[in-house]
Amino acid sequence: MIKKQIALSVLMAGAMTGAAQARDQVQAVGSSTLFPFATAVAEQVGKLSGGKTPIVESTGTGGGFKLFCSGGGENTPDVSNASRQIKTSEVDLCANNGAGPLIEIKIGYDGIVLANSKSATQMKLSLLDIFNALAKELPSGEGKTIPNPNKTWKDVNPSLPDVQIEVMGPPPTSGTRDAFVELAMEGGCQSFPWVKSLKGTFDPQFKKICDTLREDGAWIDAGENDNLIIQKLVANPNAIGVFGYSFLERNTDKVQGSFVENVVPDFDMIAAGAYKISRPLFIYIKANHLDTVSGLKPFIAEFISEMAWGPDGYLAEKGLIPLPDDARSKMHSEAAANAKL
Repeated sequence: MIKKQIALSVLMAGAMTGAAQARDQVQAVGSSTLFPFATAVAEQVGKLSGGKTPIVESTGTGGGFKLFCSGGGENTPDVSNASRQIKTSEVDLCANNGAGPLIEIKIGYDGIVLANSKSATQMKLSLLDIFNALAKELPSGEGKTIPNPNKTWKDVNPSLPDVQIEVMGPPPTSGTRDAFVELAMEGGCQSFPWVKSLKGTFDPQFKKICDTLREDGAWIDAGENDNLIIQKLVANPNAIGVFGYSFLERNTDKVQGSFVENVVPDFDMIAAGAYKISRPLFIYIKANHLDTVSGLKPFIAEFISEMAWGPDGYLAEKGLIPLPDDARSKMHSEAAANAKL
């Protein structure tokens, strides 16, 4: 549920102050996780229409919203791909800059994997292991914390390999980073009862303890290019990378996903909700661009077609976890009505 009781399907982000001028090519920005999905849809639209293929840029979810919400004119993006739901602050930014009403479409789910080279030992991690490896500070007694002393995975858990902790992941602008912190780090952090008790009180200490990643080299911001992380994992078998399941799916010859809470990250386990680090994926569209940007409606229609986002669609082949049938049908009806398809 978006804060301020914003409706799920249409986010009224303020009156339009600068209408988009006629443009003959869709512009989409945002999540690196959604980049391969949106690109596949764009290419299909280009083939079917014979017109210009929509432009898709990988800027990260946060970076995408910053561009998307910068205004409503022809020089601003039409679509923002997001690996998390839009924040209230971003809705406000869109409203203040006259981006107009926004249409929200949940397109499916994705898992966040911790993967390493296939030449290395496959890791079996708990959420507590992940937190104890990557948190800047660890709880130590009631109300107290200490700097994280763990140097190797064996320090974290005697059953893990005696190799240096080196995890490459997305930067703060990434929705994958946001989801990883919320699902994995906070999940492990709440193993400490006194810290867990802080969550419902809006105590800033909870976020400080649970959400702050190490800055001593154990966690490395590796940018928005997930393909580059894959290359680095191949070159360094001791390293672990954090990225969306779709990139694991496309690189199973090079890397392997770690078990998390005894569940391997695969299509079936994520779809069933058994894999703990999974999240919904969204696209956002400027409603005021629908009739002025050529190709925007076909782009949306293709994205929510069964050939694309269905269980046997080409996006599932690329790693998208489809919505359940009933949810997908309802989302399709809402999106089609809001986009006037």
